[in-house]
Amino acid sequence: MSTGAVDTRQTYVLVDGENIDATLGSSILNARPTPDQRPRWERVLGFAEQRWGQPARGLFFLNASSGSLPMPFVQALMAIGFRPIPLAGSSTEKVVDIGIKRTLAALAERDGDVLLASHDGDFFPEMERLVDEGGRRVGLLAFREFTNHSLSGLVTRGLQTFDLEHDVAAFNVVLPRIRIIPVDEFDPAAYL
Repeated sequence: MSTGAVDTRQTYVLVDGENIDATLGSSILNARPTPDQRPRWERVLGFAEQRWGQPARGLFFLNASSGSLPMPFVQALMAIGFRPIPLAGSSTEKVVDIGIKRTLAALAERDGDVLLASHDGDFFPEMERLVDEGGRRVGLLAFREFTNHSLSGLVTRGLQTFDLEHDVAAFNVVLPRIRIIPVDEFDPAAYL
């Protein structure tokens, strides 16, 4: 019996905030990112909705093993439409990775497209399953030059990759990155 409701396909955006922050700080900035150097997460959700033309549900995984949460950040995430997922465990558990892996496995049983914001190869088995089963779009949001080699290898099998800075425009500042530039995108004015 129809209830009149229309099921709309959506994109699930899973964010490994620790991984993105660590890559930004240690590999790009060589320092802890300042607030203006951090991603604008509302742009990530907007990009997901615009890119694939459907609503996006943002899930932002946080390590809360210390017993506390960065409440201003959590409230900001909620205000822009993300659902914070604070996870806790022992000091030897990678709680964010565990939570994301379980969520990717659960998504394999549901309809919907998936975008993962991470560089971490620990998610390869789950991402491979999502890519190989077909019937959905699967993407990776990351800094391309720091993406795990195994994940990058899924591109030939259908994984779409989007650079957080250049494709998503998630930053208010230009990051000091050295990246390979396709000659069609090269603008000498940026270097003069």
